[in-house]
Amino acid sequence: MNTYPKMHAGLHVHDVDATVAFYTKFFGTGPVKVKPGYAKFHLEEPALVISFIEQKDYQAKPFGHFGFQVETPEDLQIKLLEARKLGLVEKEEHETQCCYAKQDKFWVTDPDGISWEVYYFHGDTEVNDPVPASSCCA
Repeated sequence: MNTYPKMHAGLHVHDVDATVAFYTKFFGTGPVKVKPGYAKFHLEEPALVISFIEQKDYQAKPFGHFGFQVETPEDLQIKLLEARKLGLVEKEEHETQCCYAKQDKFWVTDPDGISWEVYYFHGDTEVNDPVPASSCCA
């Protein structure tokens, strides 16, 4: 089975400038992309680990989405076919321009409503298609 080489999380913030200032200090490196209302960091280390802990009275708040960036279009097709076989795919997008990037992707949503995207990054663009916040940005 193919592995996911990069973990991606898209989080909503109140003030992107304050967020960039905080995470530049916290991560010890600056963002690789900054656009109006948008910033992106790439970290090789530390590795990100995510845990799921059941707590029935927990009230989730919208935060954006999580995702995996694959290395090649072929890797994306493999993941898409696997997810289709399992009946998980909710939406597919081809050559979408989201968050100042051209991407091919598909979306799944977990039982608690958390959206995940699996995407191939073609390259940067100067366009940020204004789609619903839950389905962008990588």
